[in-house]
Amino acid sequence: MTEDVGTARATTNRYLSGLYAPVREEITAVDLPVTGRLPESLRGRYLRNGPNPLGDPDPATYGWFGGEGMVHGVRLRDGNAEWYRNRWVRSDAVAGQLGEKLLHGPRHLDLDFAPNTHVQRFAGHLLALVEGGSLPYELDDELHTIGPFDFHGTLPGGLAAHTVIDPASGELHTVAYCVARPYVQYLVAGTDGRVRHRVDIPVEGHPLMHDFSLTERHVLLYDLPVVYAAPEPGGEFRAHWDDARPARLGVLPRDGGAKDVRWLEIDPCFVFHPMNAHERDGVITVHLVRYERLFDARAEGQVTPSRLERWTVDLAAGSVRRELVDDRPVEFPRADPRRLTGRNRFGYAMLEPSGLVNSAATHATGGAGVDRLGAGLVKYDLERGTSECFLVHPAGDVGEGAFVPAAPDAAEDDGWVLAYAYDPERAASDLVVLAAQDFAAGPVARVHLPVRVPLGFHGNWIPDAE
Repeated sequence: MTEDVGTARATTNRYLSGLYAPVREEITAVDLPVTGRLPESLRGRYLRNGPNPLGDPDPATYGWFGGEGMVHGVRLRDGNAEWYRNRWVRSDAVAGQLGEKLLHGPRHLDLDFAPNTHVQRFAGHLLALVEGGSLPYELDDELHTIGPFDFHGTLPGGLAAHTVIDPASGELHTVAYCVARPYVQYLVAGTDGRVRHRVDIPVEGHPLMHDFSLTERHVLLYDLPVVYAAPEPGGEFRAHWDDARPARLGVLPRDGGAKDVRWLEIDPCFVFHPMNAHERDGVITVHLVRYERLFDARAEGQVTPSRLERWTVDLAAGSVRRELVDDRPVEFPRADPRRLTGRNRFGYAMLEPSGLVNSAATHATGGAGVDRLGAGLVKYDLERGTSECFLVHPAGDVGEGAFVPAAPDAAEDDGWVLAYAYDPERAASDLVVLAAQDFAAGPVARVHLPVRVPLGFHGNWIPDAE
């Protein structure tokens, strides 16, 4: 099988061509070939969501965030790769285009969208996630759509693309927004799958709050200068940089109300993704990826730095101190899910292609390519201040890496990092499995998929239920 990804879609829109180009078919492949040896303790599914337009969007107006969601999954068990599946999430619009029966179900403000950003299992429900006001959609174990999920009628609006499951309580926390509402919502769902706590926090100007941070006692809110502008009649909401808007970090006690949010002034910036946060003696430490500016039409075509930083929030002094952790551009930071809300020593991120420029790796890899999302993965030792890299083929790509512990009680760095990586020699993708404690050595196993997985967003390892 071959695929000319450079002409997969004849268009000038980068998100409809090359490695971003949507795939046209849903497939099921079984007994996948593997190079290397899969750890036998990996029993579950690696799932990743991303935009994959079903129809033919207008290249002049299509944005990457607007494509219907498609979940790609690989099932691992007893050292074997049992199957690969890719399935569109069946919103009513998607089901209608495919000529299938509409699933219907609950709605928020009549919004219905095939979630395209993340996938998470919670309280026995496998959920495809998106932000902006639409409900999550529930999937079954083989990625078929069950329908919209409103947390048994307790979800007051939409959910969000990112959630944190507290390792101590098993409860789900998130911060959700909707451009039709003058507030964001801090939500907590109990292990019974029902929302038990809600705080409506007033904000002005419809800020884009893609993610948040959670510690043992507090919630961090990123209210930054990227906002949604009111659309023209019939148009879509678009995010843009607002120079007049101050940047601030909100600190909300977990059990507090809207009046208890403490807003701390910070330098203008944008944050898509924090890695993790923890606190001790009134000081919160958070590692995150910070952009100087983003969605600024006047700076179109300029490279925007996206670097890992450490923010130290002194609650007594009301101050936020920044430290650069890595001067290379990275994204999609992750940590061991068992360490969320507490101190983590290790973290992982995707190295962007421009991070190879002016480095010793540039010559070896051929440098950065405009069509690539990730040139490699980085493992950080945050205590020692060191890092190591796994780099992919110069014409290849790799997405977000998810850490999977070797066992529930294994040490923090005892496990594997899983990611989809594009192999240009096969014109198809692999699921790569890296040993976290020997990261730079390369994959201990590659599961060879029969197709290309388009560049996308976030995913998770979903272990088999015990």
